[in-house]
Amino acid sequence: MTITVTLLGTGSPIPSPNRAGPATLISAGSEKYLVDTGRGVLMRLAGALVGIGELDGVLLTHLHSDHITDLNDVITSYWILGPPDETLTIVGPLGTQDVVDAILASLSRDVKYRMDHHDDLNLPPLLNVIEVAEGVVSLEGNVAIECAPTDHKPVEPTIGYRFTYEEVSVVTAGDTLPCAGLDSLCDGSDALVHTVIRKDLVRLSPNLRAQDILDYHSSPEEAAQTAQKGGMSTLIMTHYVPDLSMTSPAADGQDWIDLAAQHFSGQIEVGDDLHRVEITKGE
Repeated sequence: MTITVTLLGTGSPIPSPNRAGPATLISAGSEKYLVDTGRGVLMRLAGALVGIGELDGVLLTHLHSDHITDLNDVITSYWILGPPDETLTIVGPLGTQDVVDAILASLSRDVKYRMDHHDDLNLPPLLNVIEVAEGVVSLEGNVAIECAPTDHKPVEPTIGYRFTYEEVSVVTAGDTLPCAGLDSLCDGSDALVHTVIRKDLVRLSPNLRAQDILDYHSSPEEAAQTAQKGGMSTLIMTHYVPDLSMTSPAADGQDWIDLAAQHFSGQIEVGDDLHRVEITKGE
């Protein structure tokens, strides 16, 4: 009864030599689910020793560019390197089908080139796109998946996911403020994976666009309050703005943990790309 969370990418829209874009791997039993497809996600999957063909589904929290930057790479790589003639399921909010259709249009020449050259490629990428808003996400497997709306306005719709394997549940939240939809997913769950920004530091920036992100992201304190309200045992923070190495004296994120610990009594995790956390009932 364990769900393993791997932070594939802990970065943000700001390019970093050490952090890939937002992406999280949820592993339970033999099943593996990719949440968001930020910059460099295939490299980080390789670093986690997970082949693209092992994915049981891709789930998108929202359609901001940094969260879907490498969706095209995921689609192409699953087609070329994954199980022959298998369908990749992509789950996301309303608008996901339009995005996937546009990606396929951009890949049309590449698809033709490869099918012309490889005799065993008889079909273009096979995709099953499921747009969801709230409730059960109907995927095959032993992991039950639910979703609920989150608050990243004016970006909407946005959603969070709850993965339940036997008696263990993990919630993954994309960019969001505290909200009722996220609370509903967290209630009674064991762990929360939450994107966070240091609002105290961002406020010091003279960049007006930096100031704009303050009103639609959660701080470590707010993420901690959400986890505490849900009665959760573990909070896993990711999508660090600014980068941990720029803010933490030892580059270990302890100052981020200290802020969250003021509002959450459980285990708090931060880490670099490929940081793994095992969530077991009662821990």
